[in-house]
Amino acid sequence: MKMPQTEDEVNEKIYDHRIMPDWSNVVNETNGTMHYSKDMIFNDGHRLSITVYSILLVLSSIGNSTVLYLIVKRRWHNRTRSPSRIDIMLMHLAIADLMVTFLLMPLEIAWAYTVQWRSTDFVCRTMSFFRVFGLYLSSFVLVSISIDRYYAILKPLKFSTNRGRIMLAIAWIASVICSTPQAFIFHLEQHPKVKGYYQCVAFHSFPTELHKLIYQISNMCAMYAFPLATFIYCYGRIYLEIYRKSKRMVKGDDKNG
Repeated sequence: MKMPQTEDEVNEKIYDHRIMPDWSNVVNETNGTMHYSKDMIFNDGHRLSITVYSILLVLSSIGNSTVLYLIVKRRWHNRTRSPSRIDIMLMHLAIADLMVTFLLMPLEIAWAYTVQWRSTDFVCRTMSFFRVFGLYLSSFVLVSISIDRYYAILKPLKFSTNRGRIMLAIAWIASVICSTPQAFIFHLEQHPKVKGYYQCVAFHSFPTELHKLIYQISNMCAMYAFPLATFIYCYGRIYLEIYRKSKRMVKGDDKNG
């Protein structure tokens, strides 16, 4: 394979940790000058990432902190009463969203600013875990809320007071299990042709591209497809039940009228 020999050709290669599938080639010009790809240096794409994540950080921190504060405040004023299941679940949801806010977003902002990874392999693996942990937890807590509403409305006689706590415990455990592979897949690696340029990447972590594809699809299913299917089923059934009952009420009113 012929390697690119001009700076423009080199700049077409991707070195950004957010999108590159593998290390691309960097070439030495005949005069010995090393030309970096435009994605290896701070550019407009990184500025956009910093701007968007900064806005989301502010909005999310205000919104979720307010929700958590109101739930805790209501709990404090009603200390003699046990907190409702939905309040407990909303509190866990706010905590999950705040984990995304204060772990994922600052990391993405700092990473976009530095472009390359400026910390250790241990921090790379740890933050790779937390990059998805909050997202998984948020999704699984939402699943717990939808199942809780399903049983409360459609099967109130079968509802257990401990089911909510059990579902939340499962949500936390499942989030840890689903996030743990990230700590083994991502690692610190130096660019093979640019000494001193390090990146937190998942290169060489899968034996074949098929294994990598299976892992990515599994993540997508666990984080998005499974929760979405649960939402559609639970809230769809709830909607149909409310619709049937409303029709019965209308028919009853017509007969009485």
